[in-house]
Amino acid sequence: MQIGIFAKTFAATSALASLAAVRRAGYTTAQFNMACLGGPSMPVSIETSTTDAIAYASRETGVSLAAVSGTYNMIHPDKAVRAAGLEKLGVLIKAAPAMGTSLVTLCTGTRNPVDQWAHHPDNTSPEAWRDLLDEMAKAIDLAEAHGIDLGIEPELANVVSSPHLARRLIDELGSPCLRIVLDPANLFEREESDRVRTILEAAIDLLGDRITMAHAKDRGKEGDFVAAGSGVIDFSHFVRRLAAAGFNGPLITHGLTEAEAPSVATFLRRTLETEELT
Repeated sequence: MQIGIFAKTFAATSALASLAAVRRAGYTTAQFNMACLGGPSMPVSIETSTTDAIAYASRETGVSLAAVSGTYNMIHPDKAVRAAGLEKLGVLIKAAPAMGTSLVTLCTGTRNPVDQWAHHPDNTSPEAWRDLLDEMAKAIDLAEAHGIDLGIEPELANVVSSPHLARRLIDELGSPCLRIVLDPANLFEREESDRVRTILEAAIDLLGDRITMAHAKDRGKEGDFVAAGSGVIDFSHFVRRLAAAGFNGPLITHGLTEAEAPSVATFLRRTLETEELT
């Protein structure tokens, strides 16, 4: 497995400065975000000079791009907002290969009109699921045209709130480009360690054939997000089960401060070395 981090963790406004900070902190891969260039995460256009600069920064620093973030609210209650997001996603998908990545990560969305990461009671409605299927099918058409995989993440606040719903989405859409980003901290809120291990095992058993990237974020005992290694998740168990399922991809940490980044890199590296997964 390769140890990586959200490039947006670092206060930098150029591709080279961002990926250099990733490397200095002890990581060899990154989930990139266009906001690292000082603009929006989802720009309306991406120039060739921009993709060239990102690819150059990756080569120069030795930091590969595990993915680029393409998140917008895929089930926003306003169809015009969804359409605008899909158009920007198309721009990002088209540019991703030139940046040096074949994975674009998504947000399956929420009916919350102001925050795509906030829960809404209508997320469980048949209409929300229908809208997700429609929007995701359009995204898949764009991705397949450019040889790109799309990463979806089971997340409590979104319409795909569980591994079972992620599996349902994969099965109903039937596209090989639809992949899973598995973040253990997004599968529960407050649980004891033994119960967390059971939850993670079940998720990996159900989705193991589609996991293309794992995240390394942790939960505190009160349900708050904390840096990997400082909460209730047993990361040795997590990576061991991932490996048993055949996963050997990037393990990307986020939900931490820039100051915490070097110590988390050390923690993850030692975890993988202990499990002989480096």
